[in-house]
Amino acid sequence: MIAFQRFAMVITTLFGLGFSKFAPGTVGSIFGLITAWLIVSNTNNIYLIAAATLVFFIGVFLSNIYSKYLNTNDPSRIIIDELVGQWITLFFLPPEVLYYLIGFILFRFFDIFKPWPVNWADSNLHGGLGIMLDDVFAGIYSCILVSTLFNMIG
Repeated sequence: MIAFQRFAMVITTLFGLGFSKFAPGTVGSIFGLITAWLIVSNTNNIYLIAAATLVFFIGVFLSNIYSKYLNTNDPSRIIIDELVGQWITLFFLPPEVLYYLIGFILFRFFDIFKPWPVNWADSNLHGGLGIMLDDVFAGIYSCILVSTLFNMIG
């Protein structure tokens, strides 16, 4: 593995969290919750949106490199996509445990069960874009639902 492939591995596995024996996607989502809370608690949601946008493009590029190295279309150890999807879910929420927990559950539901267009992106797009975009769609679904719920309650 050359240095840039190793760098792509470190970033796309979120510093090795993707090698978790137990549900690496869930681990990536939990990492997303923690980092989103840190970002929003110390700044505001605009910074979370900016971070998700930047990390999306980095994820597309580096996931493409690392998945080619592994010769696998969507390796489970790549979890930078869960980070971005979880952040999208939380875009419009205050950093409160109940809302983040609901957002986590909804995101994992859409990421696992893959309704359209999540399943379309997962099946039809390849490389880094395919790896990232299905989780973006799952995040959008989750964001709409949890934001609607938050607006109804709060």
